Amino acid sequence: MPLTMNREVFITCAVTGSGSTQDRSPHVPRSPEQIAHSAIEAAKAGAAIVHCHVRDPETGSPRRDVELYREVTERIREADIDVVLNLTAGMGGDLVLGGTETPLPAVEGTDMAGATERMAHIRACLPEICTLDCGTMNFAEADYVMTNTPGMLRAMGGMMTELGVKPEIEAFDTGHLWFAKQLVAEGVLKPDALVQLCMGVPWGAPDDLNTFMAMVNNVPSDWNWSAFSLGRNQMAYVAAATIAGGNVRVGLEDNLWLGKGQLATNAQLVERAVTIVEALGARVIGPDEVRERLNLVKQAPAAA
Repeated sequence: MPLTMNREVFITCAVTGSGSTQDRSPHVPRSPEQIAHSAIEAAKAGAAIVHCHVRDPETGSPRRDVELYREVTERIREADIDVVLNLTAGMGGDLVLGGTETPLPAVEGTDMAGATERMAHIRACLPEICTLDCGTMNFAEADYVMTNTPGMLRAMGGMMTELGVKPEIEAFDTGHLWFAKQLVAEGVLKPDALVQLCMGVPWGAPDDLNTFMAMVNNVPSDWNWSAFSLGRNQMAYVAAATIAGGNVRVGLEDNLWLGKGQLATNAQLVERAVTIVEALGARVIGPDEVRERLNLVKQAPAAA
């Protein structure tokens, strides 16, 4: 793929995630009100898309309760600024094994659910985008596996297509892109796919530029894509993705810091990304232009 800079860039803000960051920064939102407020502030700062998980309002631990998602999405939809809603559908595939000698039965932290249950909040809230983590992989923890089997992905991807919600393919390695192409070839996903290249997540694709360009070169030329990296390389990847022809993602799901010793808010991370994109000579586009580019369908949520 030739290296062609993207001159019209959309920014996604990943607002809170499901990692154990809630006690590492006071800016990581926990309650639906806090998550929605942080998403709205990110939209005002220039994010065209907000990607949302939900957490236990008291402990900050990850949850997938439909009512928590309903409250978040209702608050964002009622805000005085427009933004594209992107909800995670990655929860419900958490497998924590019992150790190297006694892996089974699975232990505390395991949360395995069927495709219909994993999609319950998507069906209820009908966001314009939801994520599809396109593979099973080891994460940093010793005995944790993120499980997304081919059968599960076919089932969930088919549900997304049937609901009119655009899947954002989360690709943590080149094999995930390979399988995403297979889903399109089978008709499970529509041809105008959207990909998020997830760089530097242990133990997926490392975030060196050679690996990044290998990922970029495996994205079909008629797909839209975005990219991010974790921690200190988050802003470097704003530049790298733009220069390589893609779009960008920032936010507290992936990085807590604005600079050394300075904890960030989501709005501050978006503002920094806007500055970088514009300094490169590109334009940051808004939600209406994103909807047109990605062929998104804005729907009313299902009745409670």
